[in-house]
Amino acid sequence: MEVERLSSNLAHNHLRETCVICENLKAKGIHLYTSFICTECENDLIQTDTSDPKYKHYLKQLRKITTPEIFS
Repeated sequence: MEVERLSSNLAHNHLRETCVICENLKAKGIHLYTSFICTECENDLIQTDTSDPKYKHYLKQLRKITTPEIFS
């Protein structure tokens, strides 16, 4: 049974990605270039007023996202 639980945990974690804003593993969200933003952070970002101190945190975290290089 321990092997089944381990396999289940590995499969469950495989479907999760690390959010670039909250830095937690999440299952649902969007991809922006090569980065992942979870649904919760996306919604918070959209609803946060630009004068709110949280907005500056979001901008700081979003600066981690870089445009992927195109190799030719």
